[in-house]
Amino acid sequence: VRLVESGGGLVHAGGSLTLSCTTSGSIFNLPAMGWYRQAPGKERELVAALDTGGSLYYADTVRDRFTIARDSAKNALTLQMNSLEPEDTAMYYCAAGMGIDVLSRGSRGQGTQVTVSS
Repeated sequence: VRLVESGGGLVHAGGSLTLSCTTSGSIFNLPAMGWYRQAPGKERELVAALDTGGSLYYADTVRDRFTIARDSAKNALTLQMNSLEPEDTAMYYCAAGMGIDVLSRGSRGQGTQVTVSS
């Protein structure tokens, strides 16, 4: 099982980043995929997720700023992040599993660091 995240970096507050997660076809075809983040000293948080049934989830803290999407041609999951805030600083992880509510038990990548300066 292999998920590879990319696209993180350092950005000023108000800026944008797009994260990408690529994986094999067998993983990409799992029912649910999503993005978690974890900041130092804080619990892991599910940021956004989607499933093959059309369900979408966004954390209240990112709704209307972040957009999750699947790119079937590339076996990739993306996270478009706009209007970034210093509070969005964290390691971001891609995950795949059998359902949005059990993503924490699924496969996870190594993460990509997002740092937002004020």
